Amino acid sequence: MFLILLLVFIVTPIAEIYLIVQVADVVGGLNTVALLILVSVIGAAMVKREGMGILARAQSELALGRVPGRELVDGLLVLFAGVLMLTPGFATDALGLSLLFPPTRALIRGVVSRGLSSRAASQQPVSWHFGYRGGGNIVEAQSTEVDPGIGELGSTDDG
Repeated sequence: MFLILLLVFIVTPIAEIYLIVQVADVVGGLNTVALLILVSVIGAAMVKREGMGILARAQSELALGRVPGRELVDGLLVLFAGVLMLTPGFATDALGLSLLFPPTRALIRGVVSRGLSSRAASQQPVSWHFGYRGGGNIVEAQSTEVDPGIGELGSTDDG
């Protein structure tokens, strides 16, 4: 987990800054900023279009009484693509755009689905036990329910 966090919060920004500087050296600083904004705007429009399409497919699957499993995974991938597209940088934009195109998303969906399936299959059932589970004696007992009347214990009559 530490390595993943290191990659996300340290390595990725350093790589993005390096790429931005390299592109700025080639096309100029203002053009680089314009390109980053343009890619983000195009990406946001694509995220909206793909997301609405996935929502429509999920609703039609539900209307047919089927679980929209594929659509749920696609929705998560498009959501992740949106996060990547909002992150400034060329590498994250490229990964985000690859998640927005259905053919590459299908490849990634297969990998993600297999990973989720194997993780779910390897999990042991969870049971919660509360209280004492010692090997004590079993005591049989009887109980009687008493309905308090007026003037008896528990009455609300102030008399």
